[in-house]
Amino acid sequence: MELRSEQIKQGVARAPHRSLLKADGITDEEMGRPFIAVFNARNDIIPGHTNLDKIAEAVKAGIYMAGGVPFEISTIGVCDGIAMNHEGMHYSLVSRETIADSLECAVQGHAFDGLVCIPNCDKIVPGMILGALRVNIPTVFVSGGPMLPGVQPGGCGPTTDLNTLFDGAGKVAAGLMTEEELAYFEDTACPTCGSCSGMFTANSMNCLCEALGIALPGNGTIPAVYSERIRLAKHAGMKVMELVQKDVRIRDIVNGAAVSNAIECDMAFGGSTNTVLHLTAIAHAAGCPIAMDDWDAASARTPHLVKLQPAGPRPLIDLYHVGGVPAVMGELGKLGLLDEGALTCMGPLPAYLADCCPEADGEVCRTGENPYSAAGALRVLHGNIAPDGAIVKKAAVDSSMLCHTGPARVFDSEEEACAAIDGGCIVAGDVVVIRYEGPKGGPGMREMLTPTSAICGRGLSTSVALITDGRFSGATKGPAVGHVSPEAAAGGPIALICEGDTVTVDIEGGALTLHVSDEELARRREAWEPPAPKHDYGVLSKYAKLVSSADKGAIIL
Repeated sequence: MELRSEQIKQGVARAPHRSLLKADGITDEEMGRPFIAVFNARNDIIPGHTNLDKIAEAVKAGIYMAGGVPFEISTIGVCDGIAMNHEGMHYSLVSRETIADSLECAVQGHAFDGLVCIPNCDKIVPGMILGALRVNIPTVFVSGGPMLPGVQPGGCGPTTDLNTLFDGAGKVAAGLMTEEELAYFEDTACPTCGSCSGMFTANSMNCLCEALGIALPGNGTIPAVYSERIRLAKHAGMKVMELVQKDVRIRDIVNGAAVSNAIECDMAFGGSTNTVLHLTAIAHAAGCPIAMDDWDAASARTPHLVKLQPAGPRPLIDLYHVGGVPAVMGELGKLGLLDEGALTCMGPLPAYLADCCPEADGEVCRTGENPYSAAGALRVLHGNIAPDGAIVKKAAVDSSMLCHTGPARVFDSEEEACAAIDGGCIVAGDVVVIRYEGPKGGPGMREMLTPTSAICGRGLSTSVALITDGRFSGATKGPAVGHVSPEAAAGGPIALICEGDTVTVDIEGGALTLHVSDEELARRREAWEPPAPKHDYGVLSKYAKLVSSADKGAIIL
């Protein structure tokens, strides 16, 4: 077995390198072993990351037990919940690229033989995947695990989570909840460390790591505070050593078949709409690009089997109790919807399906004979507002709002929209349009959880639709259509909508329509002028100049 790390430890010319490694405490005996990077996003601010020191120690123990030498390296992270609805949210999606860059620099700069990635939240998971695909060495992912859900007063009723607070703030503003009631949820809805407890972006991406084949079974659903999570981390450390011995690299696993299987799983368990952005970027980095039409086709053929918060009342831990992602994959395999030519870190997919996938319980994970719906949980929309596509989490939309027509209420920023909603200016029947929040225009494509939660808190989620060239938190529910492409800052048609125009959001029919003649749109386009950049310095300025549109995954070009 030829090791990449021999570049820094073999021969007379590498005596200086060995001396520096010995300054780390590395012995002559360890010099002959594979060097494994343990890429850890642990920090003190993100609750999903505060336990990652324990995960890292377990991973390192597994690596050492299997004959490798682990080296822990850190990277940044942004908590979308804490960054929400202020200047900080501009930096969330941007951080994905910074994480990918930092992984590439650290791994390539030190010639590691293998890699274990320890992410947990939001952009950290896809950022690490993008970086790992660039360096293309044997790689295993193991997350910090999901948070336990909170409980209602007295322990009865549906469980609570971070979304309870966002909705609660809207209810307080509308006079439907007291500040004392909100304070109870503030103290109880996020009771442990871990990624927020619904099928939000972090948990969606951690589950999709299993579907992609780069994580062990349980990665997405074993709770952060369970000792089973520590054992999983040790096995991840052992597994990467097995992949190093066999020279199975991440690009051997993440290919067109793996991406297709991940899309199928996403449609079946109803992940965050952010997964469309991230999987599209991952597919591009893996050399097997996908388009919105691929998502649309998957939605049409894939049944919706799992309905977790925010789409339904169940917390993520319920899926853990019935077998997790393998239960979903097993059912999709029976339906012939998975590409069994895929390879996983556990071996060929057929063996994985036979050995790791329990029967669907029929309630939390439904069967193909009794799905929540015959079509997938996410829906792609096209039309004269979004020629290149838009996305909505259909599973989280009330049936009464699957087709809605109303007057456009147009806002050029999230702040303007929130002020109008909180001021009682949005009424039943409206279509809220929030633009200039796309990848370039934001910049950074901010999440619109605050306005959608304010709409829900005011009891308008079954009478008001929202469309944006920004994106949504995985916690968003209701008829919220995001990723409208092209974005307003690039001259997309969403920039041409005027206050009071009639707009139809037809989720069932897959259409997003502005009821204005082509001649009028041409006149408006002639008069339109691109806005001045919102940021002319720093990372946001650089990002706005380089980033692609949302339908391309908001990748850096």
